Amino acid sequence: MPESGHTWRKPFKAEPIEARHVRLWTAGRVKHPDAPLIAHELYVAVLQSGAPVVEMGIWTAGNRIRITADGPDPLPLLSSHGPGWQIVCSLADLTGLATDECGVWAQLGTKR
Repeated sequence: MPESGHTWRKPFKAEPIEARHVRLWTAGRVKHPDAPLIAHELYVAVLQSGAPVVEMGIWTAGNRIRITADGPDPLPLLSSHGPGWQIVCSLADLTGLATDECGVWAQLGTKR
């Protein structure tokens, strides 16, 4: 039996004040206690690239949650190696850079 899940995507203006809305939007969709902070840090990572809009995404399947943040341009190296990224890596089970290098992602719920 395949796992069922949900998908949400939303563009946010690339402004620091929107980080609060990203946290609230995430908390309203998934109940994992670390998800809002992870979404915040992913948003900030893409925000640093100077993108005009940050596209956030949440996917669920079974007990797994994947959170993504994407922009239109490749991210600076600091986005996937800076202090915020260390927070994401500490809280998430899996993390990565999008194949086009324009986004970052984190996954929760894969550790058993």
